Amino acid sequence: MSVYTSCVIDGRVGSARTLPLVSTERGAWKTYGERLVYDNRWVRLGLADVEAPNGERWEYHVVHLARIAIALIVDEQDRALMLWRYRFPTEQWGYELLGGMVDDGEASAGTAAREAVEESGWEPIGDGEHLVTFEPLPGQVTAPIDVYLWRSAKHIGEPTETEEVGRVEWVPLARVPELAQRQELLGSGTLVALLYYLTSHGTGAGKHQPIQAP
Repeated sequence: MSVYTSCVIDGRVGSARTLPLVSTERGAWKTYGERLVYDNRWVRLGLADVEAPNGERWEYHVVHLARIAIALIVDEQDRALMLWRYRFPTEQWGYELLGGMVDDGEASAGTAAREAVEESGWEPIGDGEHLVTFEPLPGQVTAPIDVYLWRSAKHIGEPTETEEVGRVEWVPLARVPELAQRQELLGSGTLVALLYYLTSHGTGAGKHQPIQAP
């Protein structure tokens, strides 16, 4: 558990973790504290006071990103609902599953369902099945990603999201290896979710309810 107190950094009030985090497992790092150097809604940058297993101690940059929830909606034809879109930081076009940042006080599954509606116009039906939660870059970044599965959805209108714009498609799961090889599955959230589903559920697995087309 991390314990933070306020501190002043370059004239700004930040926060510092005051209690050391120590694990007895061989190879563990010791964390003595962390001071916050930048903070906004989307990203926080901290400098952690750490000691490596070899005894060296220094300040280590750590990036903290907001929690993300992703909706994997699979229909009776083993197709996943995705968005073909552009990502400017990597200058890539590709497919992404639907999802977004979890708001304060919002359940992660609720975020995934809400983002699916906003980005695609398709509303997941029923409760989402939690598939997996993972950290994509644990060496320097905290960025938890929750993935939820739905096997039923209905079309309720056009997308309302004006920034996350793209082409909504039902993409056959059989294309996942090909798209991954071509680097047309954007981000670990999409890639991990699809590969996990295929390895744990396979195609044609589970009970599908009809997808309600417009």
